Amino acid sequence: MSQTATPRQGRRAAGILPGVATPEGEGIIVHRPFPSYAAREIDPFLLLDRLGPIDIAPGGGGGVPPHPHAGFEVVSYLLQGGLEHRDSAGHHGRLAPGDVQWMTAGAGIIHSEMPTDDLRLRGGTLEAVQLWINLPARDKQLPPRYGDIVAAALPTATSPDGLASVRVIAGEALGARASLPLRTPITYLHWTLSPGAVVHQPLPEGTVALAYVLAGEAHAGSDALPATRDQLVTFEGDRGPVTLRVPADGARTEVLLLAGPPTGEPVARSGPFVMNTMAEIRQVIEKYRAGGLGVIRTTG
Repeated sequence: MSQTATPRQGRRAAGILPGVATPEGEGIIVHRPFPSYAAREIDPFLLLDRLGPIDIAPGGGGGVPPHPHAGFEVVSYLLQGGLEHRDSAGHHGRLAPGDVQWMTAGAGIIHSEMPTDDLRLRGGTLEAVQLWINLPARDKQLPPRYGDIVAAALPTATSPDGLASVRVIAGEALGARASLPLRTPITYLHWTLSPGAVVHQPLPEGTVALAYVLAGEAHAGSDALPATRDQLVTFEGDRGPVTLRVPADGARTEVLLLAGPPTGEPVARSGPFVMNTMAEIRQVIEKYRAGGLGVIRTTG
């Protein structure tokens, strides 16, 4: 048994949101548990997308061309393939499998996320996860920021029984710690669980918790609610650890465990813009239409 906290203190699962297949960009299908017909946002989280996996033929296309954002932060985690980021603040980055990029859209930015030239040339599989985190009102007019983290720099750990391993993108698990320079402190853990694994993951008090199944089947919460691929488990309350387990007769399972403190503020949103009021939304749309979010340089 992989154990990091007393299970009696664990959070109960509140329910499951399915990942709804949704078209995005150029020939991209994402699985999106929210926002959807079932949940608009889960404060402080605004959106969760699993891009792909999609097969890109040699010489093929795909990706998400230039588009605007404002009022929130983005974390992208590449699972397979290669992605290239460019934005109107002059940032440029390339992601390989296991790499992470973060971006504070703040007062507004235009960016693109396209398959790397090598992936387009040779073909291959593209798969990534993107998470949007709301900014509190005091931070929505911050200048845009961007950064990336290579896979080798992310700490990993394995349980004493060897049945559970974790990659720590942000937060702490099994003694491994990492952080992202976001305005909202989040927990972001990628768990890989073998049959028979049981994890009781402590989380900061006052946080909302979510568990998204990438592969296999996880039994989540103190009530062991089963969830399968592309399903998101929500949890009751904002205190106590989250339990993840895989039955002894189950299959290898991968789960993203997310947590963050709610802003408790009103949310006004229109497509890629998230503010506190619709008046602020109209202002940022006008700014975008007037060219106030800049342009992306295509070289460098």
